[in-house]
Formats: sequence, structure tokens, C-alpha cells
Amino acid sequence: MVEILESIPSVVLYFLIFFTKIIEVAMATVRIVLITKGEKFKGATIGFFEVVIWVILAATVLTNITDDPFKVIVYALAFAIGNYVGSMIESKLAIGTVKIEAIVKKINGKDLSKALRATGLAVTAVDAYGRDDRKEILYMHVPRRKVQRSLDIIKSHQKDVVITVNDIRPIYGGFGILRR
Repeated sequence: MVEILESIPSVVLYFLIFFTKIIEVAMATVRIVLITKGEKFKGATIGFFEVVIWVILAATVLTNITDDPFKVIVYALAFAIGNYVGSMIESKLAIGTVKIEAIVKKINGKDLSKALRATGLAVTAVDAYGRDDRKEILYMHVPRRKVQRSLDIIKSHQKDVVITVNDIRPIYGGFGILRR
């Protein structure tokens, strides 16, 4: 392997290290998200290829490292960029489900619930009391890819709404939720 690496021009080797490391770290980011969202097999499969790439890449960087320490700088820079790229990929994939909780004025609750349900969302409404008036708390379990659309609908019905969004892992039951 040393002979092959020595035959590659340094600039080409730096680019190979750089782009391969970005791909490897992006894979790691997606793998971690998949595993935390319960997609164990998919995460393990990505992990296999990630480790194969890492071993080859680490061996490449460590070969003659004292003669060419710039490989470490390229490797570290690609690691940082790979984290960013991985998080961008993960946000586009929008894996998983979130819980949206919206505290709205009682007078807006019914119309807002209907509007959200019209888009296919399940909404549970609970009566509540605020400091000055009656409220309604709307609970929804929403696929991550539908979060922004849901928030836009909520905000269009009431400007001063209180909204929280939490990552969840549904276990059982509910409208539109996978039963395990």
C-alpha cells in the first residue's frame, strides 16, 4: 500500500483524503441518527461501510505521517466539514417523529384543530387556564418532514402562540403512528 500511496501526487492524495473523510463523517452522522430513531439495521449497515472507509483512510493518513504532516490538517478539516455536511443530509432526510405542543387561546383552538386535521395530522386538544384567559393545548405527533408546514398553519391562526417541538420515539398507538 505504501508504494501505491507514494505514486499518487500529494495534491491528489490530499483531495482523496479530504472528500473521503467528509463522506465517512457524514455517514457517521446519519448512522447515529438512524440508531437513535430505532432504525438499528440501517444504522448497522451504514456503520459497516463507515468503518471500512475509516480504516483505509486512517492507514493512508498515518503512512509516512512525519514526512507529510499536512495530511493531518486535511483530515481534521474534512472531519469538521463532514459533521456539517452530515447534519445537512440528516435534516433533508428528516428521519423520525416530533411532538408539537401549541398553547393557543381557547377561541382559536377549534378552528386551528380543524385546519391541522385537514392536512392529515392527528390533534389532541386539552382545556387549560392561562394567567388571563382560557387556553387550549394542542398535542400533535408529526413526521419531521411536516414540522415547518404544521408550524406555519399554527402561526397563521394565532400570532402570539406558545409552541414547543420535541423529538420523540413513538412506541405504540395513535392515529397515523406505527403500532409496534
